[in-house]
Amino acid sequence: MTTPQKIALVTGANKGIGKETARGLAALGTTVLIGARDAERGEAAAEELRADGADARFLPLDVTDESSVRAAAERIDAAFGRLDVLVNNAGIAVGHRRPSETSAATVREVYETNVFGVIAVTNAVLPLLRRSAAGRIVNMSSELGSLSHLSDPDGPWAPYTAVLLPYCTSKSALNAVTVLYANELRAEGILVNAVSPGYCATDLNRHSGVRTAGEGAAVAVALATVGEDGPTGALLTEDGPIPW
Repeated sequence: MTTPQKIALVTGANKGIGKETARGLAALGTTVLIGARDAERGEAAAEELRADGADARFLPLDVTDESSVRAAAERIDAAFGRLDVLVNNAGIAVGHRRPSETSAATVREVYETNVFGVIAVTNAVLPLLRRSAAGRIVNMSSELGSLSHLSDPDGPWAPYTAVLLPYCTSKSALNAVTVLYANELRAEGILVNAVSPGYCATDLNRHSGVRTAGEGAAVAVALATVGEDGPTGALLTEDGPIPW
């Protein structure tokens, strides 16, 4: 089955920036698949978007579970035959301690979602993205993944980087993953970018952020729908590139 309407998968889309990214894409006429591991929350998010006129559908997806990832890709293939946009938004932040007090197990836990989950989902749906006329991959990163920011002990990010080794390094790794996929897929016209939504008020930071989730989602929507002359292999905010 094929459809002229664009199809987008957003992981971790049952709340926060992920849900607002799905909302933004739906407003442009895209069918959005609400990837979430919690069925009740995922369906509730899809219903909320549908109430606003969106074509939103819940898709069971736990990015840390290979069987769940494979099943999700199979469902997309059966329903649509392709995928036009993948937004790897699912992410966690745990282990708020100094680096010397952070266990390797905590780092592994964060990487399972923030890095390995992105690789697993991307690889699973890549055959579907290759069937799109304009495949796009957007990885939700952070300015806390910038090595330039991490290396400045007196910079504005220092209070966060001092106690967020798992999260910060996972986003640095994600940035590298983004560049390598961009290099591989550039010749095929699939654009792959990492974006930073800024410090948004979400469950991830106990709603301490200064931006709304909708404001943060805007850059992801923009890169998910960018034209063929758009960037690839970049780390961007809504104001432009961030230093690596």
